[in-house]
Amino acid sequence: MTNIRVAVVDDHPLFREGVIRSLGESPGLEIVAEGASGHDAVTIAENDAPDVMLMDISMPGNGLQAIQAVLEAQPNAKIVMLTVSEAGDDLANAVRMGAKGYVLKGIGSQGLAEVVKAVASGQSYIAPSLSARLVETLSRSSEARHDPFSDLTHREMEVLKLVASGLSNKRIAIALDLHEKTIKHHMTRIFTKLNVTNRTEAALALRDATREGSAEGTQARTI
Repeated sequence: MTNIRVAVVDDHPLFREGVIRSLGESPGLEIVAEGASGHDAVTIAENDAPDVMLMDISMPGNGLQAIQAVLEAQPNAKIVMLTVSEAGDDLANAVRMGAKGYVLKGIGSQGLAEVVKAVASGQSYIAPSLSARLVETLSRSSEARHDPFSDLTHREMEVLKLVASGLSNKRIAIALDLHEKTIKHHMTRIFTKLNVTNRTEAALALRDATREGSAEGTQARTI
C-alpha cells in the first residue's frame, strides 16, 4: 500500500521534531514536509501535496486563517489541527473552515498516528473531551444568528420591496404618497440596518432572503 504523506506545521521546533520522529516510525506514514507558519503551510500544500497536514493554531500566520488557503492550494488535503487550545470557538471555527480533525497536544504518539490514518481514510476526528463543547458552541452560534430584516419597520420593508422592483425614489414617493426626502431618509436607515452601501446591494439582500425563506418553507412542507 502507498504510504500516507504527512506534513507537520508548528512553530515550536522541539515539539515539531518530536511529532515528526514519532509519526515517521509509524508504519504506513511518510513525513514529506515540515514548516513553522501559515505561509509555510500554504507553500507545502502547493509544492508537496501532502495527504494529511498537521497544523498548530497559535503560530505565525494563524493556523485557523491558513486552513482556507491550504485547501485552495490542495483541495484533497486533510487538515488536522494539533493544538493546546480547548476553546469552543477555535474548535468550531476550525470545523467550519474545513479541518477534518482537532487534536490536543497531550495525545500520545500512537494515538496521533491512528488519528492521521483515520482522517486520511475519510473520517473526521474531534478530541473526545471536546465533542460536547463543539455541539454547545455551534448551538449557541445558531441561536445568536440574527435576521436583519426583522429590524425593518413595516414602512421600510414597503420601500425596500419597491426598490427591489426597480422604482426610483421619486416613483416610490408617488406610490406611497410620501415626500421624496422621506424616502431618502428610509433608504438611509435601510442601508444601515442591512449593512449595505447602495440600492443594488439592498435589493439583492432582499432577494436572497426571500429565496432562503422559500427554500425553508418547501423543505418544511416536504418533511
